[in-house]
Formats: sequence, C-alpha cells, structure tokens
Amino acid sequence: VIPVGVLVWFQLLCVPVVAGVLGATHAEIEHHLEMGRKLLAAGQLAEALSHYHSAVDGDSKNYLTFYKRAAVFLAMGRSKSALPDLSRAIQLKPDFLAARLQRGNILLKQGLTQEARDDFQAVLQRSPDHEEAREQLVRATELEELQEEAHATYHRGDYSTTLLFQISPWDPESRELRADCYIRMGDPRKAIQDLTPTTRLRNDNRAAFLKLGRLHYDLGEHHESLSHVRECLRLDQDDKECFSLYKQVKKLSKQLDSAEELIQEERYQDAIDKYESATKTEPSVQFYTNLATERICFCLVKLKRVVEAIDTCSEAHQRDPHNANILRDRAEAYILNQDYEKAVEDYQEAREFNSDSIEIKEGLERAQKLLKISRKRDYYKILGVSRVANKQEIIKAYRKLAQQWHPDNFQVESEKKEAEKKFIEIASAKEVLTNPELREKFDAGEDPLDPENQQGGGGGHQGWPFHFDPFGSGGSFHFKFEHN
Repeated sequence: VIPVGVLVWFQLLCVPVVAGVLGATHAEIEHHLEMGRKLLAAGQLAEALSHYHSAVDGDSKNYLTFYKRAAVFLAMGRSKSALPDLSRAIQLKPDFLAARLQRGNILLKQGLTQEARDDFQAVLQRSPDHEEAREQLVRATELEELQEEAHATYHRGDYSTTLLFQISPWDPESRELRADCYIRMGDPRKAIQDLTPTTRLRNDNRAAFLKLGRLHYDLGEHHESLSHVRECLRLDQDDKECFSLYKQVKKLSKQLDSAEELIQEERYQDAIDKYESATKTEPSVQFYTNLATERICFCLVKLKRVVEAIDTCSEAHQRDPHNANILRDRAEAYILNQDYEKAVEDYQEAREFNSDSIEIKEGLERAQKLLKISRKRDYYKILGVSRVANKQEIIKAYRKLAQQWHPDNFQVESEKKEAEKKFIEIASAKEVLTNPELREKFDAGEDPLDPENQQGGGGGHQGWPFHFDPFGSGGSFHFKFEHN
C-alpha cells in the first residue's frame, strides 16, 4: 500500500522530460518514466524502481528523474535512499520547493532538526504563505527543545521523565536514549522495541546488535540473542565484544537444545547431565538456572526417582511459584510417593495458573480418583511397596505378607477371621499389581476389583474376579505360591 501523501506529490511529477539525454533517447527515457509511474500506481514498487534507475542512468542532469525515483524509495520505506535523490534534485534546481519540503520532512523524522529547519526556511523564503512549511518549522523548533530537555533529564538520572518525550520515528539517537532509560528502569522488552529499528536506521550499528543480543540473552531468548550477535559479527568479524558474547550464547544454546532433544528421545538422565552442564556455563542468569531446575524436576519424575523429584520440584517451585508445569510435575511425584492429597493440591494450584491445559485437568481428575480409592483400598500400601515397584518386588512383598497372614497360622476364631480378611486384601493387591492391565487401571484412578466397577454389579465374589479364590475350598485355605 502506497502512502497517500506519496501518491499526491508523485502525481505532480508527470511532467515531460526536456533536459539533454545522455546514453538514451528522449523516447526511451519517457518510456521508463511512464512505466515507472504506472507500476508505482499499481503498487509494483520493485519493478517501478528498476525503470526509474534506467531513467536516471539515461539522463543524470534532469532533476525530475531523481525526484520521481525518490518517490519510489519513500513508497518502499527506504527514506535513507530517497535523501540523496532529493538532494541531487535540489542541487540541479535550487528553487524546487517540493523537493526541499520533502527532504525537510524526512530530516525531521530522522531527528535532524537543524537541517530540517534550513529546508523549511528555504521554502518560506520563496513562498512565505506555504502553510505546511510553516507548520513543520514550528514542529522542528519544538522537537529541538524537547531533545535538549530529554538529554538534560537523562543526565540528571531522571529516566522516567526522559521516557515521556516524543521521538522522531527515524531518529536512532533518540530511540537509543529511550531504550537506555527502559533498561535502567527494568523494562527490557520496551528497550528491545526501541533498539530493534536502530539496526536499520544506522549503516553500522554493531553497538545496537550487541545490546539486543545481551537483552535477549538475559530474558532467556538464546536463539534471538544468537541471531543478533551474528549480525554484529557479520559487520565486523573481529569485534571482540560481539565474539565473546557469541561464544557464550552459542555454547549455552547448544546445551539447552541438546537437553530438549534428549528429553524427546526419553534419555532423561542424559538430559539431566546436559542441563547441569548448562548451569555451569551460565550460573548467573536466573532464567537459565530456573529452566534447568524445572526440566531436571521433570526428568526425575520420568525416571521415578521420587524423593529427588519432590526435592528438586519443590526447589523449582520456590524459584518460579507461578509455573504450572512445575506444579504438575511435583503432583506426579507426589502420586508416585502415594501422597495423593498433596498431589491434588498441586494440580488445583496448577489449574489456577493454566486453566486451559487438558493435561492438568486430566491430571487433577486422576489425582482426585486416586485419593478417593486410597481411602478405601490402596494396593500399594497393602503390600507396603512403592508405586514404582517392579513385579519381582511386588511378588516378594506378597509372599512375605501371605506367609504372615495365612489363616492357618491362627487358632483363635476372631484372629482367624481377621487374618482371612487381611489375606484376601494381600491376594487382591498381588493380583492387581502383577497384572499390567489391572495395574494400569488402578494407576489411572480406578479400582478394577471394586464391585461397583464390574459389569452387571451383583453379589457373590465379583469383587475378586481372578483365578486365586481364597474361598474356593469351602473355607479351608490351601496356600500355594505361584512363580509369576
């Protein structure tokens, strides 16, 4: 989309070229100018610029060809390229007021108030009633006063007042000043917004690239940081400050990316090692130490190293109390530790910070189910094993308890009945936890032996739907260990 102002003053340029022709015929130059005008009106700026280049090459003495090419540069947002053409047009025709006014407007946007005032005054000398030139001259004077005031308040250390002054959109110096104020006031995001355009407004702005690299790095945006530092080195590969930051960012970025790749490959211990290396590479930037602690917490949960996981996740939570992922991971660690109440609490808090997460919603529902059934019957607690126990550990615990609570070991009727009840619980726990399908259901918050969960409900012994039936011999218990 071409700015309306550019189109308006460009329409004034459709004047036949009458200057001498160098290297091209008058007809050829006219053709290029006409094609340039049509392409500009159609918004095909690159094609239009090509024709104006040809027109300028064909006749370097005609002020209008430079003026028309400047119009295309401005339509493309390339004000720095338009300035030389406008200056050349003024040089060829000093009384060309349209070019002086346009150049003054660009200079004003660049914050070059004195140069802009010279152009506006030149227009008013030849055309005292020129309203736009008079208005812009007033603006130039006001901006000059504001610039002086801004620098004065900055040097007094009054950064909040400095931030209030109006800057010219293409003035790199003013943007850099305001960015420094944002940095000093602890707002790096706004500093980045002001600094980023300055990399285009100056031909060699290594200082801005370096500062942007450091700002992004401190915010934890190591990929963006690396991109800016590379731009700095592209301008000067021997820049010591940029190269030093480049080595640091590249090393850390490689470690962090590698750690995440290892997590995707489920190589959790290797990922832990890589994150620990990253904290040694960058121990002072809080974002990276927080990130490493959070991800190590996640890996420890995946490795089912319960005690370490709870400790590390708790440390991560202290560092970043509003991080829903940390609360989710600690909740999972609490579940592994059979501390379902704490798991529910963490999931509930996590949902406050991220109410849209399906994973957190489902995790909370599962934790609540586990808490509910644990108050009825917890097979892990019955056998005295952890939730991460393997099949061999479960069978070993079962055998020990079965020997202890076998009803034949008791003679007193009341004790025998208590032992029968206990023995059934032990057998049930063993059956569920050594059956992968039943154990998966139990871990998801469903008791597969609960009569309420059985198809058709009913009485009898439907609460124990497996091959071991302690009542199958009419009340006489025949104890037999199975090696499964």
